[in-house]
Amino acid sequence: MSIVMGIVGILFVIFLAWVASTNKKLAFRHWKNILLLLALQVLAAFLFLSTTGGQTFILWLANAFDELLGFAREGGLFVFGDLMNTAEGEPANVFLFNVLLPIIFISAIIGILSFTRVLPFVIKGIGFLLTKITGMPYIESYNGAASMMLGQSEVFVSLKNHLPKMTTARLYTLSAQAMSSISLSIVGAFFTMLDPQYVIIAIILNLFGVYVIVHIINPYAEEINDGDVEISTNPEQGKSFFQVLGDYIIDGGRIVLIVGAMLIGFIALIGLLNNLFLLIPGSNLSFQDILGYIFMPIAFLIGIPWDEAQTAGSLMATKLITNEFVAILEFMPLAETLSQKTQAMLSVFLISFANFASIGIIAGSVKGLHGESGDKVAKFGLKLVYGATLVSLLSATIIGFFY
Repeated sequence: MSIVMGIVGILFVIFLAWVASTNKKLAFRHWKNILLLLALQVLAAFLFLSTTGGQTFILWLANAFDELLGFAREGGLFVFGDLMNTAEGEPANVFLFNVLLPIIFISAIIGILSFTRVLPFVIKGIGFLLTKITGMPYIESYNGAASMMLGQSEVFVSLKNHLPKMTTARLYTLSAQAMSSISLSIVGAFFTMLDPQYVIIAIILNLFGVYVIVHIINPYAEEINDGDVEISTNPEQGKSFFQVLGDYIIDGGRIVLIVGAMLIGFIALIGLLNNLFLLIPGSNLSFQDILGYIFMPIAFLIGIPWDEAQTAGSLMATKLITNEFVAILEFMPLAETLSQKTQAMLSVFLISFANFASIGIIAGSVKGLHGESGDKVAKFGLKLVYGATLVSLLSATIIGFFY
């Protein structure tokens, strides 16, 4: 049954992408690459979920991040002291301390890896491999790898010299890649909130899935050959080690403030809307209940059991209109009441930047590097969220095959 619903889910997501395609006649021109990418998604999910090697790797990575989070806690203890502990000396269950503060330390590690050229080397290597399997030009292949590692604003820095030459179609692909990913700096935060195996699998499935969706929703009318295009893999050139380290630490602090502010604002607004809807005479449905019913058919068609589809739909909608952190916080207390399949599919779906707030972040980031390109991104903002959400739906569908 899972396989049948999985196939139905894949066909459903592909249909939704085709409906919004800019050129329906060209949507399946690269059908061989689409099939290969879908096969790679299934293979990746199988390796991490069903093999000893995959599970061992996930365990090792989770332990490594636990070690890093321990070091991050030392920095927090120095600043916040006993506030980080309960009266019994145990770590306090405070979101700021346990989830947000480690982002600053992870950002510092990324800064060191960037300065030493280790991270750019890895990104360039993965980008080269992607050119062989995606059917996309080199810049799009490189950007897919970079999006998997960097934030949705930082990813465009290395492409700033190429942005003025990008067509609207190519800008859509680059932006969809950024919105369908998560930044390496917040992976540790997600590890503390969700099962690490789903975080890792989501990153990889989204990497392949975004090419499936953009091939269909945003096909290029012409063949593009980037030739000997050279992408800057040393954006920190000319800066000293401590300049780079300081910049990344400050960027990490900025992420903490932004995420914290958005959580306070969005959660408060959702609470207000829930209460306003409950004030309607004869209504016993909250705002999130209604969203759940709207998204319920979508959740069911990608493979989530019908009796859990309304809850899943509510969480999916919450992520779309707010952000992934708000949705994950809503999901955590509900997880144990859901089947293992629904837990896995929702966990994977929630790992991306696909939400309305990201339109402004991506458009603003691109506009800061090249004004005209930023304006183009803003114009296709809604379609960008639509495409990136389809990537998340496709990843969730693939993981459902194994439950």
